[in-house]
Amino acid sequence: MSQPYPQYPPPPPHAARSHRLPRHPDRGPVDPASGPAGELRLLRTAYRWQRRVSTLTAIGYFFTFLLLSAFAPSLMTRAVTGGLSFGLLIGVCQFPVTCLALYVYEHTARRRVDPLAHRLRRQGGTR
Repeated sequence: MSQPYPQYPPPPPHAARSHRLPRHPDRGPVDPASGPAGELRLLRTAYRWQRRVSTLTAIGYFFTFLLLSAFAPSLMTRAVTGGLSFGLLIGVCQFPVTCLALYVYEHTARRRVDPLAHRLRRQGGTR
């Protein structure tokens, strides 16, 4: 029985498929790379992307603030308006950036991660 499309990733040359794919009682052969295992992989990928973007947004901004404080003190003490220095301005902006990171986390959870998790729960029969 030939496959209509090549398998990705290709199996190693020594791993000949001598076994049959498991069969679902109603739908026929089940490919182990798809189905719940494939959707779990998608869920993990979406969740990992969500964590990394949100974390790197907040920590990256704070790390930039620390680097500027350590290596560019003349920039940080430069007056922006009145008695407000550039360092104080970007320090105060840390709160909105953290709020933005939380918003991105919640937004991506609602749009990407939660629908996958709900679908897998429905397929598994758990709530």
